[in-house]
Amino acid sequence: MMNGPAPAQAARQQLRRGLDSGRLLRFPGAFTPLSTRLIAELGFEGVYISGAVLAAELGLPDIGLTTLTEVAGRAEQIAATTSLPTLVDADTGFGAPLNVARTIQTLEGKGISGCHLEDQMSPKRCGHLDGKTLVSTEDMVQRIAAAVAARSDPDFVICARTDARGVDGLPAAIERAQAYVAAGADLIFPEALSGPEEMRVFREEVEAPLLANMTEFGKTALLDVDTIAAIGFNVVIYPVTLLRLAMGAVEEGLRVIAQQGTQRDLVARMQTRSRLYELLRYRDYAAFDSQIFAFDVPTGEPVEPPPTASTRKDQR
Repeated sequence: MMNGPAPAQAARQQLRRGLDSGRLLRFPGAFTPLSTRLIAELGFEGVYISGAVLAAELGLPDIGLTTLTEVAGRAEQIAATTSLPTLVDADTGFGAPLNVARTIQTLEGKGISGCHLEDQMSPKRCGHLDGKTLVSTEDMVQRIAAAVAARSDPDFVICARTDARGVDGLPAAIERAQAYVAAGADLIFPEALSGPEEMRVFREEVEAPLLANMTEFGKTALLDVDTIAAIGFNVVIYPVTLLRLAMGAVEEGLRVIAQQGTQRDLVARMQTRSRLYELLRYRDYAAFDSQIFAFDVPTGEPVEPPPTASTRKDQR
């Protein structure tokens, strides 16, 4: 019989405690379930699942082409490999408020700890691209209200992302964030702030946990965790960092093979077979397998009962 909360519920409670703790939670973006193992092993507080990364893995730009089924499926795979909290990018909620409600129910059912919804019109754009269009504040409030009403676990975190900074300016982004908090958002994600000063202003004006996006090659300066924590943000995500690192190495490796006709000079840079097997937990699977099969197969013949005290006396 299981003691304590189920794994998904425990991870959500862990995220809630983290948001209330006053310390900065670091959520690198996992681009595969296997990369999630490394995030946990190296001591990070959570795992982020980026919509931009999911689209890129499918060979698509981040312009709202992925579906709820694709996002939920990948998120479930990643959440299944870790006990850490998982936060997934749910874009605009994949439709009207009823669709948003179904999105929340689907993600919650997949064991995710929380998601963020944004106030762009559909189809959306990457948060650090120009030319974004926003829905009205009232429409976004409806999205948030639908999300809050749809969740069955109150610990499932509803994060509201606003892209208003790049469209209407910082005051408009703050005003929207305040409305989103009033609508029930647990966490606010102000996208594409320019740097520390705008982050400080946002922190002073919005009374809710805040998320910082440290994505490379974007509109926000890359800050270290001490600076982000000192400003007072609660979560920092590194959404595309691991994918960019991996794809940079993949591209370089392919060029070497194309030019030299062999991968010999690349071997020293590779993860070893033993390290890969360690992450994949081969030993755990082998031990489980040996335990399952460590028994005698029944023959079907009747088994004599063990002798009792009376039968032993009769046999003397």
